[in-house]
Amino acid sequence: MEELEHEKVIHAPRSQTAGTGFVQNLRQLFIVEKLYNPVGLGVLILIALVVGAGIAYMGLVFGVLFLLLLAGIPVTIFIVAYPKFGMIVLIIMAYMLFVILQTGIDFPVGTLMDGLQVLLLLGMLIRMKVEKASWSIFKSPITTVIFIWLGYNLLEVGNPIAASRMAWLYTIRSVAIVSFCYFVFVYNIRSVKYMRVMFTLWLVLSFLGAAYGFKQEYIGFNSHELQYLNTPGIADLLFIDGHWRKFSFFSDPVAFAYNMVMPSIFCICIIITPIKLWQKIGLIALVLFFLDSMLFSGTRGANILLPAALLLLAVLKFSKKVLLYISIAAVFLAVLIVMPTSNPNILRFQTAFRPNNDDSYNLRKRNQKRIQPYIVAHPIGGGLGATGVWGQRFAPDSYLAHFPPDSGYIRVAVEDGWVGLLVFCIFMFVILRTGINNYYLIDDPELKTYCLAMTLVLFAYNLANFPQEALVQFPSNIMFYLEAALINVTLRLDLQLKEEKAKTILAAISV
Repeated sequence: MEELEHEKVIHAPRSQTAGTGFVQNLRQLFIVEKLYNPVGLGVLILIALVVGAGIAYMGLVFGVLFLLLLAGIPVTIFIVAYPKFGMIVLIIMAYMLFVILQTGIDFPVGTLMDGLQVLLLLGMLIRMKVEKASWSIFKSPITTVIFIWLGYNLLEVGNPIAASRMAWLYTIRSVAIVSFCYFVFVYNIRSVKYMRVMFTLWLVLSFLGAAYGFKQEYIGFNSHELQYLNTPGIADLLFIDGHWRKFSFFSDPVAFAYNMVMPSIFCICIIITPIKLWQKIGLIALVLFFLDSMLFSGTRGANILLPAALLLLAVLKFSKKVLLYISIAAVFLAVLIVMPTSNPNILRFQTAFRPNNDDSYNLRKRNQKRIQPYIVAHPIGGGLGATGVWGQRFAPDSYLAHFPPDSGYIRVAVEDGWVGLLVFCIFMFVILRTGINNYYLIDDPELKTYCLAMTLVLFAYNLANFPQEALVQFPSNIMFYLEAALINVTLRLDLQLKEEKAKTILAAISV
């Protein structure tokens, strides 16, 4: 019977499908007949010939890329049409970017990330058009300073002393695209339930990163990682006092360390809320796991972030219980700093609180002192991308090309000038000020906790950006704008809850 039905479909009279339009014909071919027709047979034969010839002449890579292309089309549609799915993909990709690079696939993954963010932005604009949404949803001091900071960097294209316009182009691409993620997050995160999903995903990915750090410490590096460590100059940075600094699946030990501290701060904010005992124990274990793994990175700058965040926590959430927790943590930290030990990870941790005895810190101080006259003499800097990789690529003979900025603030001062540094400091100040204000405005306990946690994490990023460049690598750059967006999303959801509660009360009174 099934064969007879197929015969009826294949040999259906021409009059039944003629003149129905191109879209209807496609539906007939792919949905109704499911390519069980002469045209479908021809398409499948053509695909088989193309794939066979491609693999024969170009190897297995062609087949893999072809399969990725087939999978990429529906994924692209889902990212645009379903932003909740797209944002999850973006965060996973931000964490797993360097895992993909380790596979040896010669593919511009940075461009892939740019494309993913552009698709999310496109999906947001389409959704706003369909839903006839008002742009007032983005009204916030954070939105204002993002546009000011972005506008200043756009104007840097006209910097008269910039050694290369191409360095500006490559740098502004990442600066602009990543900053627009803030608007994607603000518009598309609409419920506490989805917020919990995002936090759970963050903790899962952080757990995987910490676990892989333990693997590198106690089992060793894989072949791709060993090849990277044998690159000229890498050993000078990562082999300290007879011990390799670990980087897990992140870009470098600095990114690894910072991405262990930030979820630890979030967990501590949840621990001090009235949750079940087993949940507190689980979160405490998670914090200890993250911080222990962080020590493997050998990044001294990360060691001061948690104490600083706890100090701000004690100020913002002043209570006997919080002071008790902070006091216990302070005693534990003091013991860890002064206790004698032969463990190289703990020894390196202790040197973070005695920076004047650290050769690396003193070298940075000398570099910063050396560049100060240049910063003072150039109010708008030497041009975006003048230092680092792009400076060495596009203007290798320039004065700034081989200057090691080390600090995110020093890079801004050198490339954007002291005027740009002032704009950037205002940018960070406004974000933190908005977070603190929103924390005191929110009534819902859960949303209040989330706002507090995001403010503390952003405060830690602000501190981290001084000794190192904390906001330029994946996933930190994506997470920074997610956390900034959540500061406003938590307040918006709290206001919605208040409106719903007020309507319920009015309805009850009217009855």
